[in-house]
Amino acid sequence: MALARSVAVKLINRSISATSIFSLEWAGARRVQAQRVRAFSALMSPPSKAVVYEREGPPDSVIKMIELPPVEVKENDVCVKMLAAPINPSDINRIEGVYPVRPKVPAVGGYEGVGEVYSVGSAVTRLAPGDWVIPSPPSSGTWQSYVVKDQSVWHKISKDSPMEYAATIIVNPLTALRMLEDFTTLNSGDSIVQNGATSIVGQCIIQIARHRGIHSINIIRDRAGSDEAKDKLKGLGADEVFTESQLEVKNVKGLLANLPEPALGFNCVGGNSASMVLKFLSQGGTMVTYGGMSKKPITVSTSSFIFKDLSLKGFWLQKWLSSEKATECRNMIDYLLCLAREGKLKYDMELVPFNNFQTALSKALGLHGSQPKQVIKF
Repeated sequence: MALARSVAVKLINRSISATSIFSLEWAGARRVQAQRVRAFSALMSPPSKAVVYEREGPPDSVIKMIELPPVEVKENDVCVKMLAAPINPSDINRIEGVYPVRPKVPAVGGYEGVGEVYSVGSAVTRLAPGDWVIPSPPSSGTWQSYVVKDQSVWHKISKDSPMEYAATIIVNPLTALRMLEDFTTLNSGDSIVQNGATSIVGQCIIQIARHRGIHSINIIRDRAGSDEAKDKLKGLGADEVFTESQLEVKNVKGLLANLPEPALGFNCVGGNSASMVLKFLSQGGTMVTYGGMSKKPITVSTSSFIFKDLSLKGFWLQKWLSSEKATECRNMIDYLLCLAREGKLKYDMELVPFNNFQTALSKALGLHGSQPKQVIKF
């Protein structure tokens, strides 16, 4: 009961987001909410089904689906009925407790998604029931059927946007766009090189680059189905796709044919694969690291620094979103969604009913081999 009372007090004060309030026992919270309705005739959200975790740990062990009580919709709040939300690797890392930025537990999972406005507070003028919105910048708590947050959180998007792309447009496509724009000036006819090309970020880099007339050189792992992966990436606009074993030659640049040497490279793997990206770079080139899937360190030769003057940098979307760039972020979201509507930005996803969340989670955890991006449909 002490825990229930604590949750009820938090619910009154709204000291933490309503999307992350839950407990094993909701009786106290429901009584408080009922009192508030009677006392203030407050606008309330519907009850919300949510995927929650009370402690950090293995996601398939610590999460559960429960029903949350109604939440007051204050004058500047917007209640959104969620339509779809993905399961991203960073979502899993947050639940595991290994991601640098994560909500306090107890918490509702999820970080991005798309929803439809269900109701608005009395002071809200720029949004109306029926509008499609996404949280921008993204915020925790999207794995639930109804989300109540301040109107400043929500960005209105075109309802012509494909729902699954609207739900996933920030974490991966925005990473690709920012990395193409933030580190060097690329013009039509230039080249970039990347490893991890079959990842969603990698696929987005290929397509955005192609849309801008920029060539892409892509490195993938040696594994069953690599020929099919090459064909798929070339279908998206990749100019060259090499397996790592194909690059075990003395002069990799001899494989480029008529493509210019890339001044910019992207690494999400580390280890030997990162070294291969470096070998392609032109004099004074830059390699940007945004992941480390192999969990192996990046090794750079002394000559790469002295004679080629290469630069190594990192990119973390969370840090970029934490800066004061809300308007710029929303403009880029609109740009990316426009590409998606035009069929110029696409990647594989699997829509899964919310009630089958555990199945989607097991696929996202890699328990069934390589799978498309899992997107929960509410």
